[in-house]
Amino acid sequence: MGESNQPLGAADTRSFVVDRDHDRFLLDGAPFRYVSGSLHYFRVPRVLWADRLLKMRMSGLNVVQLYVPWNYHEPEPGVYNFNGSRDLFAFLKEATLANLLVILRPGPYICAEWEMGGLPAWLLRKPKIHLRTSDPDFLAAVDSWFKVLLPRIYPWLYHNGGNIISIQVENEYGSYRACDVSYMRHLAGLFRALLGDRILLFTTDGPEGLKCGSLQGLYTTVDFGPADNMTKIFGLLRKYEPRGPLVNSEYYTGWLDYWGQNHSTRSIPAVTKGLEKMLKLGASVNMYMFHGGTNFGYWNGADEKGRFLPITTSYDYDAPISEAGDPTPKLFAIRNVISKFQEVPLGPLPPPSPKMTLGPLNLHLDGNLLDFLDFLCPQGPIHSVLPMTFEAVNQVHGYMLYRTYLPHTVSEPTQLWVPNNGVHDRAYVMVDGVFQGVLERNMKHNLFLMGKIGATLDVLLENMGRLSFGSNSSDFKGLLQPPILGQTILTQWLMFPLKVDNLVKGWFPIQPLKHSHPQTPSGPTFYSTTFPILNSGGDTFLFLPGWTKGQVWINGFNLGRYWTKRGPQQTLYVPRPLLFPRGAHNRITLLELENVPPQPQIQFLDRPILNSTKHRTYVYSLSSASEPMELSGH
Repeated sequence: MGESNQPLGAADTRSFVVDRDHDRFLLDGAPFRYVSGSLHYFRVPRVLWADRLLKMRMSGLNVVQLYVPWNYHEPEPGVYNFNGSRDLFAFLKEATLANLLVILRPGPYICAEWEMGGLPAWLLRKPKIHLRTSDPDFLAAVDSWFKVLLPRIYPWLYHNGGNIISIQVENEYGSYRACDVSYMRHLAGLFRALLGDRILLFTTDGPEGLKCGSLQGLYTTVDFGPADNMTKIFGLLRKYEPRGPLVNSEYYTGWLDYWGQNHSTRSIPAVTKGLEKMLKLGASVNMYMFHGGTNFGYWNGADEKGRFLPITTSYDYDAPISEAGDPTPKLFAIRNVISKFQEVPLGPLPPPSPKMTLGPLNLHLDGNLLDFLDFLCPQGPIHSVLPMTFEAVNQVHGYMLYRTYLPHTVSEPTQLWVPNNGVHDRAYVMVDGVFQGVLERNMKHNLFLMGKIGATLDVLLENMGRLSFGSNSSDFKGLLQPPILGQTILTQWLMFPLKVDNLVKGWFPIQPLKHSHPQTPSGPTFYSTTFPILNSGGDTFLFLPGWTKGQVWINGFNLGRYWTKRGPQQTLYVPRPLLFPRGAHNRITLLELENVPPQPQIQFLDRPILNSTKHRTYVYSLSSASEPMELSGH
């Protein structure tokens, strides 16, 4: 660790402990209650960390709570990344400068609506691994990661002069079916061995998870939202933790969004009423989220609640600080409640950041994805009789192309299907380069093909984010079963793991080797353009009217997925630091996976559209979409 990243503060008299006799915390011997907010450094560009933390402090918070996603820091076994936006220690330093203490939640599993709940996908290279249990393969990986992470955290503990007052072990383990107490004991022992006896270790569970999630020797806390019965839940918590402060580690200020469902909101009166009631009880509270941020790139997670539900790119969460970092009316209402119980810093909150509009801009066709295959997969394909998963060929995120050739002529429209729900997660099907349609996990799509013997069948598979909550079984990606055409099982596959981001970053002067330009392009296609910003610019929101679904990059940075057709999210947040101001050229690149609008245009708006219900016409086919969803957990 560099000198600049050492914690600040003297270590002699510093302590943070539970005072069981008076049901409170003591900080340096004085009574202390935290009013905290969740912020995820991995969802906010590094240059904006200080801004978001300052606004949290100005709102009256004294603590920031954050997860550490293992898969963000260990991309390959034994390869660690704490640079740039992954510099956790720089974030801890920014929190110190904002005068915020820290509650750290290093997992190993974090949920957080994050890809695979923070667990690295490379764990699934051992297909039989049992995640979040005392399976020796899982524990060996966990141990080696924590032996890297926790010693680096140690100097940042409060009693060592740092700002971390407590550390959570695992995450809502009681909501996981395994209920493996020896796994929890192993983690607690590992944390103690690497962090010592003085740091407060705790667990967090929903009320129904306390039984399996709590552990003797770890302080038990609970999570619930404004609509839940506080008296009942705190009463239940007292069965597990009879004395000490009441703690709600995740008080929900809003909620997550799924593609294809309405944008979630929580009303201001509901949120403030519950907060005030908890603070009156003397409880310590963390608000989840205080600032949600964005699932850039491929980092969104997914739930499985009778069907596969990927999380949107926006993680705005209807939080007190919006996705673009602006104070909302909810923030001012919460600040008002906090001010009744403890001092709130004087002075106004910073105003909303400047916003920018631009466009519409015309995008031009660069070529079909198939035209760029040699650049997308320079090492060439992998050959296998049966299709292999992403994990089996070490492809973590994004896209993989599966190719085979029709074994006989199909002169009548014949159904292509994949048994046992074997499409993980979405497949874009082409015959001789012509787009035929889509197959999707948990959906009944009727897709009929025709073609001559030897015709090329290409199936582009998209990993839409691994399960982060729910059944939490190992979520392999790709074609999990060989596709069937009519009665014929298709074999002899070529698999091309695609490095789309590398191609986009190094984009020109690459030209596709051959150009196939149909009249109205459809199927996976690249579009791009460049544009100048003449002034100093501002935050903006990319609007893609008429586009269907795909991925978008600005100046080589992967902004994330759009799915205009399904919604509810219609705009993608573009932070100002991604754009070059004052006349420099900015490049936007789209990979549209299905259908391009007649006019391939995009525009930048000065406000987000997160709640479009324009496309609420399709219905999930494998279960009723009208039943209320029982949701819990992060």
